Amino acid sequence: MDSRLSRVTLRVRGYHLDGYGHVNNARYLEFLEEGRWGYFDDRPDVARPFASGNPALVAVNLNINYRLAAVAGDDLEVHTRLAELGSRSARMHQEIRRVRDDKLVVDADLTFVLLDVKANRPLAIEGELHELLAPLVMED
Repeated sequence: MDSRLSRVTLRVRGYHLDGYGHVNNARYLEFLEEGRWGYFDDRPDVARPFASGNPALVAVNLNINYRLAAVAGDDLEVHTRLAELGSRSARMHQEIRRVRDDKLVVDADLTFVLLDVKANRPLAIEGELHELLAPLVMED
C-alpha cells in the first residue's frame, strides 16, 4: 500500500440506516470525517501543528458522489489521500469502498484552508506545514 494513502475500516450498523434500509446520505459525512481523522492519526508529525487547536484545518467545500447503496452489515473502507496542495487551500480525495467486493460506494473531494482560529482569518499554507504536506500529495 502507498504510504500516502490512509485506510479506515468500519461496519455499517442499524443506526446508520434510513427508512429505505440503506446508509443515510448524511452518515457518509461522518464516515468521511472518520477517514480524515484516521489520515492524521497515521501522520502524527503532520497533526502536531494542530494539537493546540490553533491553527486549524477547516473544510470550505465538499462534493460527494453517491455511487452504490451500503446496507447493515457491510464492512466499508474509507480511503483518504491528499490530492492537491496550494498556497491557500488543499484538496483531499476520499473513496468509500465495500470490502467484500471492492465496489465504490462513495467518492468525495473536500477542500480545506488553514485558519487562524483566534483571528478568524485564513493563513497561507507555507513553511514547515507545506514541507510536511507536499510529499503526501497523490494527484488524480
